[in-house]
Amino acid sequence: MINGIWGRKIGMTQIFSDNKVVPVTVVDTSNWLITQVKTEEKDGYNALQIGCLRKRFQGKAFESVWLEMRKKHFQFLREIPVKSLSEEFVAGKTININEVLKENDVVDASGITKGAGFQGVVKRHGFSGARASHGAAFGRHPGGISFMRARGKVIKGKALPGHMGVKQRTAKNLAIVQVRAEENLVLVKGSVAGKPGSIVFLRRCE
Repeated sequence: MINGIWGRKIGMTQIFSDNKVVPVTVVDTSNWLITQVKTEEKDGYNALQIGCLRKRFQGKAFESVWLEMRKKHFQFLREIPVKSLSEEFVAGKTININEVLKENDVVDASGITKGAGFQGVVKRHGFSGARASHGAAFGRHPGGISFMRARGKVIKGKALPGHMGVKQRTAKNLAIVQVRAEENLVLVKGSVAGKPGSIVFLRRCE
């Protein structure tokens, strides 16, 4: 039994449900193929390795050479842990989304947040900065960095400027609003970490 599926985030939109506007994130689960079946006897655990086809191979019939040269034919390779394996899991086949997710299911959506580059403490940590009146020139500076500065050290975890974003984040307990199997689309209520085009993992809560 598979309890999750990988997909590519398309973006956010809104739909109407019971005369109410519901914000949703659209996830595309097409073009993912099983590339390897891992067993407990051989690999120590049960899992399915799946890959997302590169654009130039999408829509083409499956060829065994894809599995021999995975980096050339697949843009991403990821794993889905499974409790027990079935004879239906064969390399080269796709996963039926209806067998994994259904409407009103609750999932945890994991993804990589959008990058914001190098940012200062005001945007990165929410500092307010100094007041702008009475000739203050402090501006958006971070301020003192503690008594350890005299020894050439900084306290671990000190809020300072630095790289922002590109972190693994999980939004928990999101409801599945719709599953459009014919289009391989999943509509998840609310926002999911990541920019359009990034991959996300939807794990069904049990």
